[in-house]
Amino acid sequence: MDSPDARSDDRPADNRPADDAGGHPRDAFVVADLVAYQDDSIVSRTLVDEGSGTQTAFALDAGQRISEHSAPHTAVLHVVDGTGVVTIGDERYELGAGEALVLPPDEPHAVEAESRFKMLLSMFR
Repeated sequence: MDSPDARSDDRPADNRPADDAGGHPRDAFVVADLVAYQDDSIVSRTLVDEGSGTQTAFALDAGQRISEHSAPHTAVLHVVDGTGVVTIGDERYELGAGEALVLPPDEPHAVEAESRFKMLLSMFR
């Protein structure tokens, strides 16, 4: 991108980057633009789903929660917008835009949006 405000002419009206045939953004993109907030909802968009791992963008409306669960692989949660609380086992982490946290494999964890909250989750297999 030439500047932070540069956008491809073929962007959809919601400003999401245009996709290639595989559903991947085909140009440079702003991570926060990958998913739009929806009232009382959690929205997700998978960017990569390959043998080596996945990368998914999430937008959680304020008060929404991804309930406690565990995964068999290490993941990195990177906050893109807003503030949220991530719980890993008995530990509570308050995170804001620009912060990240490693989620260990097989550890129960949950995410709650204190405000509207966007994150990028990268899971490694």
